Amino acid sequence: MAFDGIVVASLVHELKNELLNGRIAKIAQPEADELLLTVKSPAGQKRLLISADASLPLIYLTDRNKPGPITAPNFCMLLRKHISNGRIIGITQPKLERIIDFKIEHLDEMGDLCRKDLIVEIMGKHSNIIFCTEDGKIIDSIKHVSSQMSSVREVLPGRDYFIPDTMHKADPLTADFETFSGLVREKPAPVSKAIYTSFTGISPVTAEEVCHIAGVDSSVPAKEYSEDILRHLFHQFELYLAPVKEGNFSPAIYYDGREPKEFSALPLTHFSGYRREEFSSISEVLKTYYATRNALLRIRQKSADLRHVVQTALERNRKKYNLQLRQLKDTENRDKFKVYGELINTYGYNVEEGAKKMEALNYYTNEMITIPLDPTKTPQENAQRYFAKYNKQKRTFEALSELIRETKDDITYLESIQTALDIARTEDDLAGIKEELVNSGYIRRKFTKKKVKLKNTPLHYISSDGYHIYVGKNNLQNDELTFHFAVGNDWWFHAKQAPGSHVIVKSNGEELPDRTFEEAGRLAAYYSSMRGSDKVEIDYVEKKHVKKPGGAKPGFVVYYTNYSLVIDSDITGIQEVNS
Repeated sequence: MAFDGIVVASLVHELKNELLNGRIAKIAQPEADELLLTVKSPAGQKRLLISADASLPLIYLTDRNKPGPITAPNFCMLLRKHISNGRIIGITQPKLERIIDFKIEHLDEMGDLCRKDLIVEIMGKHSNIIFCTEDGKIIDSIKHVSSQMSSVREVLPGRDYFIPDTMHKADPLTADFETFSGLVREKPAPVSKAIYTSFTGISPVTAEEVCHIAGVDSSVPAKEYSEDILRHLFHQFELYLAPVKEGNFSPAIYYDGREPKEFSALPLTHFSGYRREEFSSISEVLKTYYATRNALLRIRQKSADLRHVVQTALERNRKKYNLQLRQLKDTENRDKFKVYGELINTYGYNVEEGAKKMEALNYYTNEMITIPLDPTKTPQENAQRYFAKYNKQKRTFEALSELIRETKDDITYLESIQTALDIARTEDDLAGIKEELVNSGYIRRKFTKKKVKLKNTPLHYISSDGYHIYVGKNNLQNDELTFHFAVGNDWWFHAKQAPGSHVIVKSNGEELPDRTFEEAGRLAAYYSSMRGSDKVEIDYVEKKHVKKPGGAKPGFVVYYTNYSLVIDSDITGIQEVNS
């Protein structure tokens, strides 16, 4: 996540257009570390959300109203007293810091015109919202910071406000080549780290991008580069930051499939493997990014218990599988004991009483072999002893072979549930997986023996040629999709020998274009344990050739004739239909 000075600069540019000369009509404090300002500006009524939450500091324009507590907190009441109906006359960003300074003009109790500063610091766990006088005295802040909490700066009423310069960073928008070269050369770190630790507002992602467009290895220390290379790097650094000075931003989110991986206010060309979605404003980027990330995080948190159940069962079955394989290996010599018994029966009449071994011609290989004997037993008793060993190991082999097959099926099944948990997007998806685990005996059904009525539906896509493609999100849904929804001439896709979704293409009795086969194959690759691979082998066949063996686990099918294709798992550009 690159909530850096460039993103803040983009926000300042947007807020100037939307809020400048607007009047603060309402001030609310919905959460302990959060403000919601309603501003009536020339651009219309706007809401500005400001959060100083240590885990997720944010500031952006929003359409959503959030109710505050019945009794407003002290900081909220203070702001209402001073700047309610105040006019925003300036919005600035010092250097390229992650700080926004709102300059507000208002009338005091005597009717005199006054100015105050509402300063928003977006600095991770040090984020704060600070209310100051025009000359920089702190009136109050949403979070108080005493000397016991910070030796760098106190944030308390009556103290002077200043920006702590603990890293001695330079302003990237005004730095010349000598400053740039001197700062990055003196650091023994890789050049990308030297850049983002030397200049305010530059994130690791931005530093990596500058190195990428300059064609410079970001992992090499700057001191190992010649002056010409550093001058070229500085030139690219200047060019990349030029849109910040001009207010020419390109807000975007970079997606890995449906998951947002990064956002930025300027292009990130080194993220070429991700799908880039552009937005009209940085506020829209922040709202979309964090809403999507929070939804994914919430689902992952809610799926933690199910993942624990599946992972525990998987570890238990994998240990059992390895033990069974070792036990099976012990039966590899069973045929040797059968041969020993047969050869003793054939040649045992020549064995002397009390002999400890016997040499005989093995008529299966035409080689002489030595057979150990129990000197206290007759040849016939030695032969029976070897036959008994053979029969015991044969029975063990047959039993273990069946157990190994069952254990392997259990492992494959549990891995398919792991994949379903990775695919899950909603709580209904998790409910379907939980019901499957209950039906399979991995979880006990509590309180009631009634089955849960499932609400989730398969994923729905439309190919570039207009054919409807459906993707199962768990094993129960895979069975429903394949054996109740699809008809004989529809096409069925699945990643070869990998846990994953059943993918159905509705053919409408028509011959599918090659592009639709490829897109369905990509979906089968993406919604499998092979997601992210460049080459995934996909089996596909008409649905009428897919069968489910009696008593098989959910999602398990067999087919004996199929086609195959090898394709990547990039589903960018395939249209999803929101059901």
